[in-house]
Amino acid sequence: MNIFRKIIDREISAEILYEDDLCLAFRDVHPQAPVHVLLIPKKTVASLDDLAAEDSELCGHLLRTVPIVAAQLGLSGGYRTVINTGAHGGQTVFHLHIHILGGRGLTWPPG
Repeated sequence: MNIFRKIIDREISAEILYEDDLCLAFRDVHPQAPVHVLLIPKKTVASLDDLAAEDSELCGHLLRTVPIVAAQLGLSGGYRTVINTGAHGGQTVFHLHIHILGGRGLTWPPG
């Protein structure tokens, strides 16, 4: 069981900012920007590579939820979304998650 599953199951506390039947969003404990929130599905999916055809609705829901969370966070000037996939892609928790970063100007390339 990974740390995100423990947050979903309320075995570990987190600052949850948004929740519905399919997903939840909470503050990253190691923020890389003034605003750094993770949006995760409640269904355990290890990464983008592990999505199945039946996850299409879930994917759409996650993407439609990002601007709701961003607006709630006051990110009206823009924000960045990141999905790391696999160890070489920087993924450290193998539960699909979308980073929502903002609160300052973000540069490119990210690193």
